[in-house]
Amino acid sequence: MNEGASPGEEKQELKFKRVVLQDQNKPENMIQRQQVIRLTYLITAVDLTCLFMQIGLIPYLAKNLGLDSVGFGYLQTTFGVLQLLGGPIFGRFADQFGTRAALTLSCLSGSAFFLLLSISTSVPLLFLSRIPSVFMHGLPGAQMVITDLTSPAERADALGKLGLCFGIGVIIGSCLGGTLSTKFGIYFPSYVALVASLISATIVMTCIPAHTKPKSDGQATQQSTLQSGSVFNLKEILRLLKLPGVKEVFLIKILSGLPTGFFLIMFSIISMNFFGLEAAHTGYLMAYFGVLQMVSECDSIIRRPPEQRKL
Repeated sequence: MNEGASPGEEKQELKFKRVVLQDQNKPENMIQRQQVIRLTYLITAVDLTCLFMQIGLIPYLAKNLGLDSVGFGYLQTTFGVLQLLGGPIFGRFADQFGTRAALTLSCLSGSAFFLLLSISTSVPLLFLSRIPSVFMHGLPGAQMVITDLTSPAERADALGKLGLCFGIGVIIGSCLGGTLSTKFGIYFPSYVALVASLISATIVMTCIPAHTKPKSDGQATQQSTLQSGSVFNLKEILRLLKLPGVKEVFLIKILSGLPTGFFLIMFSIISMNFFGLEAAHTGYLMAYFGVLQMVSECDSIIRRPPEQRKL
């Protein structure tokens, strides 16, 4: 509610919000929201499947191109830095143009990523294929959609199910990537991921609403973005870090993500160099990690009270 608003304007705003909430709770709107949420889960699972089809194969491709372990570390660092830099820009883009545009950008960036990877016949091209990853943020985009379309009481469960999508992506992507590369060649999983990403982009553009926020929130967002400038407004991005609790959550996310990042980077290298495993066998071991992720996520959803599930 605006601090400088008159009592009459405040009453009108409250009345408008009640109308919006009543409209959202109509059966037909609830059914439509559930359909969008299910599609979001599907798109997230496909996106993560495509990504994990490549994660276990990149060390094998890098080795075939003559890249040593140190060079592979630089390759993965490039990917991580681009993801870190692109995250805030992706969020700003979603605020200004809507979640559908943001998810479409993520899917198309993934398509460009897999296209470049499929033609990476040299080390420079392999590094070049990392560039589109700056906007590959399918999971945060899905979290935006789920957050907008669920009530506070439903939100923890709905977001927790995205963790199941992560597990599904790890299991299917790792197994499929290793199997396809062994039978049809190291580049074949990139072709499959390219087609799947283009299909996901088509589904997003045709089935996801342009703006998933309620009208009252959307109007407030539109007003704030008009005042805050372009997508690349660094001051606005830094302002978000100054909000209460944001900096702490940001640091926790970074620290908690480091072990997983190290594991995903080193697992395939150790499997290839130390154990001498083929890509298919490495994929099966990665799938085991996905099973553990799904079991952990199911346990947290079933046993913990709603307010603790997201943590």
